[in-house]
Amino acid sequence: MAEIKNNEILPSWNPSDVERIKEQSDYLRGSLQQSLADIATGSIAADDTQLIKFHGSYQQTDRDLDADRKKQKLEPLYSFMIRVRIPGGVASAQQWLAFDSLSNTYGNNTLKLTTRQAFQFHGVIKRNLKKIMQGINDVLLDSIAACGDVNRNVMCTTNESLSPLVPAAYQMAKDISNHLLPRTTAYHEIWLNQKLLVDGKRDEEPIYGKTYLPRKFKIAIAIPPYNDTDIFSNDIGLIAIGKNDQLEGFNISVGGGLGMTFTEPGTYPRLGDIIGFVPYDNTLEVVEEVVKLQRDYGNRENRKKARLKYTIDRLGPESFKELLEKRLGYKLEDSRPYKFESNGDVFGWKQSSSGKWFLGLFVEHGRVRDEENYQLKSGLRKIASLGKSDFRLTGNQGLVIGGIRDEDKAEIESILKEYKIWPKYKLSGARKHAIACVALNTCTMAFAEAERYLPSLMDKIEVILDENGLTDDDILIRMTGCPNGCGRPYLGEIGFVGRSPGKYNMYLGAGFSGDRLNTLYRETLSEDEILKELKVLLARYAKERNKGERFGDFVSRVGIVGYQSGIKEIK
Repeated sequence: MAEIKNNEILPSWNPSDVERIKEQSDYLRGSLQQSLADIATGSIAADDTQLIKFHGSYQQTDRDLDADRKKQKLEPLYSFMIRVRIPGGVASAQQWLAFDSLSNTYGNNTLKLTTRQAFQFHGVIKRNLKKIMQGINDVLLDSIAACGDVNRNVMCTTNESLSPLVPAAYQMAKDISNHLLPRTTAYHEIWLNQKLLVDGKRDEEPIYGKTYLPRKFKIAIAIPPYNDTDIFSNDIGLIAIGKNDQLEGFNISVGGGLGMTFTEPGTYPRLGDIIGFVPYDNTLEVVEEVVKLQRDYGNRENRKKARLKYTIDRLGPESFKELLEKRLGYKLEDSRPYKFESNGDVFGWKQSSSGKWFLGLFVEHGRVRDEENYQLKSGLRKIASLGKSDFRLTGNQGLVIGGIRDEDKAEIESILKEYKIWPKYKLSGARKHAIACVALNTCTMAFAEAERYLPSLMDKIEVILDENGLTDDDILIRMTGCPNGCGRPYLGEIGFVGRSPGKYNMYLGAGFSGDRLNTLYRETLSEDEILKELKVLLARYAKERNKGERFGDFVSRVGIVGYQSGIKEIK
């Protein structure tokens, strides 16, 4: 029977099994304590694999070894990925050093910088989960709500050399993150051994309710002309609007999301719709009401159709906006003019209006590790040990070493040169902007390689680029091992989505500033077939493009792929 709430008739669902797990979990506790204490297995109970996501972790296996272990009648080699909730991706030198140490002690000796400006630890075994969670807490951070059916890490442009609006925008990212944080005390009880519940008092979730959201929820802030957080791919995107270096508020977009499922009809990537302008002081209220609308109207029956984008398309964008304004008790203002020019990172030294320096660094696919001729992890550790900078993750798996005083710049630059980190060997424009998700060997959803494979594919693509005089041209290339969209492949001018080992669907034609999706061009291509297609496409681009024309615009204009419409504004 449909529920009536706020004088609204809410939809009725036949809840999925995950809804049952949340309902019975006692606010995300489940049997996690018992699972962690069970030394007979490296895994946790099936229901707990859903609940642990809310605590910032995924259970994984080493898929390279699964078949051999099965033959040996051994259980899979289980481990856990842990993601840190860190709004805007800004970490102090102390936090960086702590994460470096934790990754060596409990992880696989690497740090992963994600496309949501978060840190990930990989290869953590069950008996070390509490230790690493406590280590994160020791430097005043946590992993709660980094995964799960809640608002996840809030993204924000945080390179202060790019705009005087960064500090105020970053503060809003932190405010949103704190405001939408789950109120359950389960995290502190399970991981930090704290008993916070007063006798007779139980947890409550004033924003989320007992079963939280139907699916994950993502929010990002961008400051024009830089769309380096790809805001239109988020459930809520906030475009910073300033006047005289003061942040007045945000144009708000709703309903973005890139995940789809090959075998599920009616799933698709979608860009957010702009629904108006929100003054700075009203932003938290508007964001909360959008979240609550998704809580009340989102699909709790089919998780593959449970994101906000499907809720909006089911209700209709105009009706969704009307519902929002009804709950707010006022109408949103008309959106204000803005212009995005790119959604990539800015590299090299830049000075902010405060006089401090910021260095944008390329980190291939966000993997911080030491290699024979590229001691990235050791060099960054040495810089962090100086305590003269902070570390700012980007939405493109890059890193900004920030907040550097003029007198400290030379010392930091000498360390970068000593460890062969910067200036790095010449990078093509395409490699600088390439993104790959983790995929195999640890992601349970991957059909094909991505992070481990794209660098070698880029070596071969760069030969074609060089042959056509395109080495310095910025071209957005994105690769994922499955269609779920973690590496934002549908916003690549060239996108590769894994179908099976060694086979990829190829997409073309996204907008360079993240305001237009690409289009499926070819299916299930091998590497040889990918390179054959790119030889023709890039040669045509070099010869036939208009002056200043981006690759994605070119392939759409000449009809190589159909033209996808961009973002919409809902009046």
